[in-house]
Amino acid sequence: MLRSIKTLCVGGLVAMTMGSCWELEQEVLTGLTQEQLNANVTPELIEVLKQSAYGAVVAAGYGSHGGLYSINEVSSDQMAIPQKGADWEDGGIWLRAHRHTWLSVDGPYNGSWQQAFRIVGECNLLLSQYPDLEDLGAELRVLRAFGYLLLIDNFGNVPIIRETDRGGAPPQNTRQEVFSFIETSILENVDKLTKTNTRTNLNYWTAHMILAKLYLNAEVYTGTARWADAERILDVIINEGPYSLAPNFFSNFSANNSNSPENMFTIPYDANNAGGFNIHQMTFHYATQQTFELQEQPWNGYAALEEFYNSFEDVDVRKGSLREGPQFRSDGVTPIIDDAVEATDPDGPEINFTPFINQLAPNAWRQAGTRINKFEIPLGSAPNLSNDFPIFRYADVLLMKAEAAWRRGNNAVALQFVNQVRDRANVPALTTINADVLLAERGRELFAEAHRRSDLIRFGRFNAPWWEKAASQPFRNLFPIPENQLQANPNLRQNPGY
Repeated sequence: MLRSIKTLCVGGLVAMTMGSCWELEQEVLTGLTQEQLNANVTPELIEVLKQSAYGAVVAAGYGSHGGLYSINEVSSDQMAIPQKGADWEDGGIWLRAHRHTWLSVDGPYNGSWQQAFRIVGECNLLLSQYPDLEDLGAELRVLRAFGYLLLIDNFGNVPIIRETDRGGAPPQNTRQEVFSFIETSILENVDKLTKTNTRTNLNYWTAHMILAKLYLNAEVYTGTARWADAERILDVIINEGPYSLAPNFFSNFSANNSNSPENMFTIPYDANNAGGFNIHQMTFHYATQQTFELQEQPWNGYAALEEFYNSFEDVDVRKGSLREGPQFRSDGVTPIIDDAVEATDPDGPEINFTPFINQLAPNAWRQAGTRINKFEIPLGSAPNLSNDFPIFRYADVLLMKAEAAWRRGNNAVALQFVNQVRDRANVPALTTINADVLLAERGRELFAEAHRRSDLIRFGRFNAPWWEKAASQPFRNLFPIPENQLQANPNLRQNPGY
């Protein structure tokens, strides 16, 4: 019975309106008392229930194409999906994403809205079924707050839906109201969460991280800065938490990274049982299939921008996050060949990833641009990888601490924490610090982890011009409310500027 209720509700959330989901759930639950629902609750069942909610995080599009990950990375100054003839034209969606000319009818924005609201809906479903289970309820409310962190950052003015809401089209809330809802949800529940390093579930420390993210971006979200609050919350994680920098940077992204001391909240992808992590397919050239003996041919899409590639010092171990130069078969000796090289492609048949990209569209060279190389790809990999994707990482905590301290005028403290991260990367310690330095360091450390758009907005750089992108208007700091959602819910109003 529980399984059927959940399935119906999730289907309603994704395929119908949010109101339809709640109406359907109420109909199915008719005739069941709370005592019946609670009758056989065991610790094992609670874990099963929680994992059904975390399944929505697995489905949230981190490390896969077409949703939240894509709209945040491709709109940044680090990455693009160049159009190579007919390849990756896709109706111009990804060209518009890079140029900041996206439309409310473009599919990825509706998909991203649905991905985030699915987290909210899963949590609300379980909260409505088991209102008396305090520990479960606390974790679900914090997980729901995480879903709303995604929504406030990407869309701003969204409906706040609670487990007690039933039927009808939900009203739209302001960004300030959503901010307060997230803050209250965490403050009221954080002390009920475990302090065990759970990694794939939220805990006391990762709840603090959500709150720190909220406070660090408070000026963007509400117009009022909360730097001191951000630093105070980060100090709790740093001084009391169980995390540390992994000695080897790339161990955080290995195929067996579930025991990383640095990864705080991760998505436990599994090639067979929890798919969705296909970043290698998204970025590598078709012929790179021979390098890793991949089961399927990659798509030759995502590429890093030349200016970002050039921002790395040669001694920086993180430069290995980008794959460049001649490419070989798995033997490491035999060059791989682009048999379908086009006459307009002057880069030759041997695959050579160059930092230079000749153009965004319509005829970008097929080998142009360095590729995402951050996550280990075992030989023989399927289209889905089994690496855990780090949503929150301790290195980010240290860089956030540095930023909060710098914004409060404490450069010495800021340098101390930035240099901890740089030391692990094998680059010299900084002696001076400013906004450009902090933003660049965050970019090198957190590349391809879906942080860059939010960082650019917070530092006031998202609307600046960069390669193949003119200056954009400030209203682009929020994505549009998707047209599908406006049609489904008459209470929604489009974000200003669209």
